[in-house]
Amino acid sequence: MAAPMDHEAPHESGTPMDISGVTIVQDPVKGKCLHATRSFKQGEIIFREKPVVSCQFLWNAMYKYTACDHCMRSMETAEAMSRRLANSPSLVLPFPQCCAIKQEEHVTCPHCQVAYCTESCRQEAWNKYHRVLCLGPSVHDSEHPLNKLAETWRNIHYPPETASIMMIARMIAMVKQAADKDNLLRTFAGFCQATTNQEEHMSHKLLGAEFQDQLELLRGLMGEALYEENLDQWFTPDGFRSIFAMIGRNGQGIGTSSLSVYVHNCDALELPTQDREKLDTFIDQLYVDIEQESGTFLNCEGSGLYSLQSCCNHSCEPSAEPAFDEGNYVLSMRALRDITEGEELFICYLDECERTRSRHSRQKLLRENYLFSCRCEKCIMEAEDPDVTSSEEEEDEEDGEGDEE
Repeated sequence: MAAPMDHEAPHESGTPMDISGVTIVQDPVKGKCLHATRSFKQGEIIFREKPVVSCQFLWNAMYKYTACDHCMRSMETAEAMSRRLANSPSLVLPFPQCCAIKQEEHVTCPHCQVAYCTESCRQEAWNKYHRVLCLGPSVHDSEHPLNKLAETWRNIHYPPETASIMMIARMIAMVKQAADKDNLLRTFAGFCQATTNQEEHMSHKLLGAEFQDQLELLRGLMGEALYEENLDQWFTPDGFRSIFAMIGRNGQGIGTSSLSVYVHNCDALELPTQDREKLDTFIDQLYVDIEQESGTFLNCEGSGLYSLQSCCNHSCEPSAEPAFDEGNYVLSMRALRDITEGEELFICYLDECERTRSRHSRQKLLRENYLFSCRCEKCIMEAEDPDVTSSEEEEDEEDGEGDEE
């Protein structure tokens, strides 16, 4: 989920990268916005940044989407990932040199065996949060408080996943380990905060009808596992709900895939026409086979909190979109069209299919999921359009029938 509109920007200590082309601007109506400080051409990277905190989804990890526990880089070879997703154990990928996975660089935590793509990721995780979260010999102990917390979350929040309770655990661990706790707390406090009603709505969306009882259960388990005196407010019912709603509201989805990197590298190969056609046909059929076996669950998936991305407001005709073209958690904001100096950057909180629907349907989705009514130029121009199309009316009627059962 992308960050919703009208929010506060976080403090700048989110390890941003290549951010010279943007600036945070205070708007009297929308709050903090992100503006370009120079012109960008369509397709150009506007900025890159690392997350303040991120985490792989729990079900995603359980289903053997093997990713670096820190940067979320896919750690399966492209061939191994293809075999698993297509359920084809004997599958062999051509041009194996296009696979970017370097298994010889993979390491594990010596205490709990959590996997990392490089020693630098292992060290960074240890220095930021893993020293507190490392389970050591208790990694398989179902009664350990952190394992109980993860299992409870999995039993509450089934796929398709949109958040992880372990994001809060990492935030708490980061504060516990931080040399400058106040600075880090200001960073977290700067993300979009919600009213009480909005917090309840967001919790309900993530946890379902019994969210109050479930939230209390999670709060109790979190306190048992990681209580921190400096964060006493986070462990109160109101404080925990606020933090929970904050990660649900601001979290940006992350997706990585060694297969995607492999295909990108194959596309860059200089091949004779006949060999190119043969390779393209092979890859097209591979994706058909994967879709039949695994559906849309192709990537190592998680979410993160990003300082600059969270300052980008929504438009149904966005000027930019986030991508993960480095194959890890580094977010690249790419221009979808030419952008002029001083222009505000907009992203779209709806997926590609949703953004093609009528104004009525887009507004309905945004109100339900992000708690605001869109007033972008596209919505204003379509204000006099019919409320719904016939196909969308049928979908709404089906949804209504389901609610009545």
